[in-house]
Amino acid sequence: MSEFIEVIGGSPLSGTVTVGGAKNGALPMLMASILTAEQIQYDNVPNLEDINLTVHLLEQFGARVEYVPGTLKVSVPELVATEASYSLVKALRASFWVLGPLLARGGAARVALPGGDIIGARPVDMHVAALSQMGADIKVKHGVVYATAPDGLRPARIQLRSPSVGATHQVIMAAALTRGITTIEGAAREPEVVALADLINSMGGHVEGAGTSSITIFGKESLGGAHVRVLGDRIEAGTYLLAAAATRGSVKAQGINPAHLGGFLDVLADMGLSVECGDDYVSVASRGTLKAVSVSTAPFPGLATDLQAPLMATLSLAEGTSRIEENIFEGRFGHASELCRMGAKIEVSERTAIIHGVERLTGAPVEAFDIRAAAALVIGGVAAEGVTHIFEPQHIRRGYEYLEAKFSKLGAHLCCRVADAEDFSFAGC
Repeated sequence: MSEFIEVIGGSPLSGTVTVGGAKNGALPMLMASILTAEQIQYDNVPNLEDINLTVHLLEQFGARVEYVPGTLKVSVPELVATEASYSLVKALRASFWVLGPLLARGGAARVALPGGDIIGARPVDMHVAALSQMGADIKVKHGVVYATAPDGLRPARIQLRSPSVGATHQVIMAAALTRGITTIEGAAREPEVVALADLINSMGGHVEGAGTSSITIFGKESLGGAHVRVLGDRIEAGTYLLAAAATRGSVKAQGINPAHLGGFLDVLADMGLSVECGDDYVSVASRGTLKAVSVSTAPFPGLATDLQAPLMATLSLAEGTSRIEENIFEGRFGHASELCRMGAKIEVSERTAIIHGVERLTGAPVEAFDIRAAAALVIGGVAAEGVTHIFEPQHIRRGYEYLEAKFSKLGAHLCCRVADAEDFSFAGC
């Protein structure tokens, strides 16, 4: 029996929504628990499937986890394993980031290669090259990375060929427990990198320069416990703001630092929306016709690739012709064909999508291929006339906490149903 999300569209969204903790921020922070035997308490942890998978992964390494809604207490008093199996890495590709922490604390690691997925390949050669520079002996056999550092890692100067968020996370965690000074040039500047560095510093480590392209890590012999709060989810906030724009409504997303949205705020303004920012919120209001824009995804502070799909859904209703160039992941336009089922006019050529704005979308059965594609289809559904059924909704559970309830609070009509007509349930309605 399979679930789907039913959306009855056509109503402008309005109101205030509180975003949850950032999945992309929480995952590396939780993996940093491996670096200490002491307890770390994480507040504002979102209730997501990817978080549950990460907790399961940590428990395999010997973690003791206490959970109350919104809070995780994690301690790894002793590493009892150093292997991340393919089944876990396949389910959660960010699991590969445990390679560095396991090497730094345990001197060995065996982690399956993550491979590619529906939005394109996610190569890990930069991760492997960086850890090799730090003295790890790494071999790749049969799809598994075997790494050892029996005498410990050593500090190094790492030059990343591109600002990979994952590779930056990997090196920061490994270097934090490697005595000496390690530098990363060409580092990712995303807020989630800053959050990880702040956690390491709270644990008694010493990381400087996070948020810039040059990061310095002064490695310590040991790290301690900490009590931290996961930053607000900028991608979730952007999704609700774009849904407001698509429905010609007005929405305030709170629990987010506006600076974390980077160039996305300029895109909203260029689309003709009224944008207001406060210390912990961003609000948008429709001022009539949406304007077409030409944008490119880029590393922070540029337009986040995770907002590309939701943005495409909104631009399908803008006046004129928009252009989106995807520079981070190849093949991340799978949602375009599903939006076209709803009446959008989108042409895709390699890494570029041309969106010819239409007056209206109409409800249709559609399929979500990944987390952000699912969010795009929800936006299309709430803006469309009629009923939309979104299949494969498990992707939503990976990245959006209480999505049905939050959209319903803004005036949308969303239900989670099961395919068997005689057995259905409502959520957030």
